[in-house]
Amino acid sequence: MIRLYRAGCAACESVEIDVAGPWTMPPDTLWIDLIEPTREEDIAVEKALGIAIPTREEMSELEASSRLYREGGATYVTADIIHNGDADLPGSDPVTFVLTAGPMVTIRYFDPRPFIQFTDKLERDPSLCATGLEMFLNLMEAIIDRASDVLAKTAHKVEAVGNHVFSDSKRVGFEHLVTKLGRAHIANARIEQSLAGLARVFAFVGFDDRMDQTPEGREHLKSLASDAASLIAHNQAVAAGINFQLSAALGFINIEQSSIFKVFSIFSAVLMPPTLIGAIYGMNFEHMPELRWATGYPMALVAMAVSALLPLLWFRRKGWI
Repeated sequence: MIRLYRAGCAACESVEIDVAGPWTMPPDTLWIDLIEPTREEDIAVEKALGIAIPTREEMSELEASSRLYREGGATYVTADIIHNGDADLPGSDPVTFVLTAGPMVTIRYFDPRPFIQFTDKLERDPSLCATGLEMFLNLMEAIIDRASDVLAKTAHKVEAVGNHVFSDSKRVGFEHLVTKLGRAHIANARIEQSLAGLARVFAFVGFDDRMDQTPEGREHLKSLASDAASLIAHNQAVAAGINFQLSAALGFINIEQSSIFKVFSIFSAVLMPPTLIGAIYGMNFEHMPELRWATGYPMALVAMAVSALLPLLWFRRKGWI
């Protein structure tokens, strides 16, 4: 699907284009948004702008040379954008932005919230429909804002788990908390990947001569780069908190298991001497001297009780219990 955003509309409204027949791009087009484009739609945009549209496989490549490059007078940048940010495990998929002498072109195969928020904002504020470059910067601002929101939610979840880990409750349920921390770690890694990609995009676009077309453009780009850097630092602090809480949770699990084994070990040590005494006096040999003692039975019980009490007193003196 192709959506066009034109400066000539009353409020920069989107128009869906059908390329089944001959198509000519309107001269006042500011943004061409390709959403899960077909090959025919790719070809139509390539002919209209004289540029190449990367395929989905090319967008997924991780090499910097495949994500940030210039070709045919256009600047191509690809970044992983967070989507489904309200879920425990937000997704992250690539979006390609192409800056040309005319409109901005975006290629994507999903519908992240920043695009929805930005298009809604365009309908409310026609002044944003100025140039393709300004639309790129404003769209990037919406992406950064959304990444900040997702990061804040992740940090809040991590803080809640931390309060639970270090609560006074004896029944914390560490297995469930470890699962939550694992999900938060995955979300944190995806946010970091997205923000790092955006930081590289801002640095690369900074060398584009088109940034000097408007006085505010370069300053806006610097502001976005600064926001990305501060979010990366904050995300790393959240990652450190996740690692600390995960280590603490695993430590508490080990302490619980050690306490259980400690109890069993103490019971084994305490019951060993009485068991030995009971085994000796349970042999019933004919010539055992204690066999015919009238006080033999109570003496055996006392000996077993004392033999059990002595290890307990020893463990207590050593501070083991």
